Amino acid sequence: MLHYASITGRKIRIAVVGCGRISRNHFGSIEKHADQLELAAICDIDPAVLAEHEAKYKVPAYLDLEEMLEREKLDIVALCTPSGIHPDQAVMIAKHKVRVITEKPMATRWADGVRMVRACDEAGVRLFVVKQNRRNTTLQLLKRAVTEKRFGRIHMVHLNVFWTRPQEYYDQGNGWRGTWEFDGGAFMNQASHYVDLLDWLIGPVEKVQAMMSTTRDIEVEDTGVLNIKWRNGALGSMSVTMLTYPQNLEGSITILGEKGTVRIGGVAVNDIQLWQFSEAKDYDAQIKEANYQTTSVYGFGHPLYYKNVVDVLRGEAEPETDGREGLKSLELLIAAYLAARDGKTVSLPLEY
Repeated sequence: MLHYASITGRKIRIAVVGCGRISRNHFGSIEKHADQLELAAICDIDPAVLAEHEAKYKVPAYLDLEEMLEREKLDIVALCTPSGIHPDQAVMIAKHKVRVITEKPMATRWADGVRMVRACDEAGVRLFVVKQNRRNTTLQLLKRAVTEKRFGRIHMVHLNVFWTRPQEYYDQGNGWRGTWEFDGGAFMNQASHYVDLLDWLIGPVEKVQAMMSTTRDIEVEDTGVLNIKWRNGALGSMSVTMLTYPQNLEGSITILGEKGTVRIGGVAVNDIQLWQFSEAKDYDAQIKEANYQTTSVYGFGHPLYYKNVVDVLRGEAEPETDGREGLKSLELLIAAYLAARDGKTVSLPLEY
């Protein structure tokens, strides 16, 4: 059992690496926890972007990650960089005995995800993988219902992610978006939080089948379907596309069990549309309160995720999503890609 040192009596010093699209959620979360967190430095390889954020946040700014790690006294670094470079960056940060928060997906290759976990273990530092959707109020209620076995035996599960990403979105990324090496496709990038729900809510997956296609001018898939069998006997499917016209339409999950039926829809699982169980519970009255309006597919979970990170670093909680938990959805993603590539049913675990 690894022992991790707690940080007490002062603010936790954090740096953000990568000042692109998702970083605003991290900067906002750090601001919301300003009583606990201190933004100590930022890093980006684009001089113009870096200068803009340096002027805004008034902290030391670096074009080189290693230089930042050597010069600054940091407790933790948040990686908001392209997915394919998370592994090398996480390993470098761990070697400096600094903790790591990585955005999803933690890596684009299974071996790289394992490498990240191993490096942080060997350095004795925490590795956090951002799964902020788990903190959304609607999914917290659903997780509670599943944990309390209110569905009885779960028969069938279906997820839809009907979003849109025009060609301009992929062209914005200076060549990394839509590539196998740095990004991954619709399942690995845009829908990865929904892939996470397959294991987090329903349990370990036994086997998966997949078909995928590409319409945009990119290397990876923008559309695909999965068939899934869980070890508990449940069957399910998942449909994902980034080609919805003209805007994001739906991010949903439907669970059909012997004693319950639930559908959570909206653009990002933010609207409980059906909640029926054979036995009522007091928190069923919270359904309408749990629903929320969102214009963002990210939801509002990042500050809540950061709350858990702070509590863990203070020695007051266990991590909700650490590196090993992050590997579960990465393994399922890799299995799906192998199934689509080879036209075969792929069984899990990938390694024995």
